[in-house]
Amino acid sequence: MPLMKRLSDILGLAFGWLTMLLALTVTVEVASRKLFNWSMQGADEIGGYILAVSACLSFCVALIGRNHMRIDVIHYRLSRNGQALMNWISVTSIALFSLVLAWASFGVIRDTFAYNSTAPTPWATPLKYPQSVWYAGIVAFAVVAILLAGRASRLLLQGRLAELASEFEPKAAREELQEELEDARRRL
Repeated sequence: MPLMKRLSDILGLAFGWLTMLLALTVTVEVASRKLFNWSMQGADEIGGYILAVSACLSFCVALIGRNHMRIDVIHYRLSRNGQALMNWISVTSIALFSLVLAWASFGVIRDTFAYNSTAPTPWATPLKYPQSVWYAGIVAFAVVAILLAGRASRLLLQGRLAELASEFEPKAAREELQEELEDARRRL
């Protein structure tokens, strides 16, 4: 799964840059209002688009990095085979949810194109542009979720339950601490 890790790194980097862009936009907007009594007119619109796209990117990063929240009180009390089954149910449920999300979002983007919708803001941005990027992010999430569910299903059908349990289990606190320490070492 090195390809997934690389994809996660790229999407995480894009998420970080978008967040920095949002912070810069908000800073400029606030400073210009306070210091010059002038507004950029549309900073909130840009912020909304950035947040929508960033959310989709973060869905992918969290899924690949096994960071989606799960209640693991019961999980660790189960046998390794029980844990494997719970992990398969979890990743498959996320994949099904991502398909429903992509299907529902397609209705939004279809209507946007059909009605040539524009934002109700001073810029009157044609919504097909930001919503297309947003929809691409949702589709990317669905593709990643389906690929991971496929991998988990393949492991389940092949009876490789120990592999399934370890690849798809929620991160333990010890594992998260180890990742943080490795990241800190890399930065030094």
